[in-house]
Amino acid sequence: MRRKDREISKLSEIKSILEKADVMRIALNNGVYPYVVPVNFGFEMNGADLVLFFHGAKVGTKHDVILRDNHTTFEIDCGHMLMPPVGEESCTASFAYESIVGQGLVEQVDDSEKEALLVQLVEQYGIAANAFHPAQLANTAVYKIKVETFTAKRRINDRI
Repeated sequence: MRRKDREISKLSEIKSILEKADVMRIALNNGVYPYVVPVNFGFEMNGADLVLFFHGAKVGTKHDVILRDNHTTFEIDCGHMLMPPVGEESCTASFAYESIVGQGLVEQVDDSEKEALLVQLVEQYGIAANAFHPAQLANTAVYKIKVETFTAKRRINDRI
């Protein structure tokens, strides 16, 4: 990481970003161009070991691309705040944020894990996990990203 002063290495702070963020973007290899898609996500963190999970239809581009090549890069961010320019120079404007970027392998989970991960996912967003409709559950896939590497960084708003 070029800006070591912005690097986050404390696992508790990284977990805090994961808890605050609403959306993860995943980039998948779709031939000539990457396929990037925003998804809601959940996570499991055991020390520095991180597993991310998300859901989607069992058919469609995302599903097909994952089956062809399960390598992914992901990005998660939160805490966005515009930092206005200092004085008259527009180029001094900036943005405060917290982010996590990493790589891993995506795999579709089997039915024995699927419902428990969906419960965890909806509860993370503050929704009571009631029964899932069997037809919707049958048409839904849950995917895990076994994270191989990630970095986290923060730009603090020092202009408040």
